[in-house]
Amino acid sequence: MTPSTLFGLRLLRASAPRWIKNGPAITAPAWQQQRSHRLFPTGDELYEKTTVTQLERDSPDIMFVESYSPQGFIINSNRVFGPCAIIPRAILQWKVDSHKDISYESLSIFHLLVPRIEILVLGTGSRVERLDPQLLKLMRQKGVAVEVQDT
Repeated sequence: MTPSTLFGLRLLRASAPRWIKNGPAITAPAWQQQRSHRLFPTGDELYEKTTVTQLERDSPDIMFVESYSPQGFIINSNRVFGPCAIIPRAILQWKVDSHKDISYESLSIFHLLVPRIEILVLGTGSRVERLDPQLLKLMRQKGVAVEVQDT
């Protein structure tokens, strides 16, 4: 330590409250006090560069869900009534009346899309409803993970 650092520590200790002057009530073993971790930007994944794309409301390639209600959605300032499938460049009406109508056939569009989707977020209304586990397994086998949530 440099002389100025030692002087600063002594000054700090002299002006500290009594409970600090007496030292900590519990001390760690010497090997823990000296152990430290230091990250250096040498190929570590924490230091890899990332990019961010700012989404713009007027982008023709992106669908923005502005609001929703029991009757439907407002997507890119368009009112959509009833169940729908929102994909990057289109909104499709989806013919299901409730979560009970969701079948492998009704989900087949999602594993036929090009480019392929990796995850399907499926809203089931005001409550999260349980889908048939066999249906979820079939979708996983097609390479599409299904996340079931309330709308």
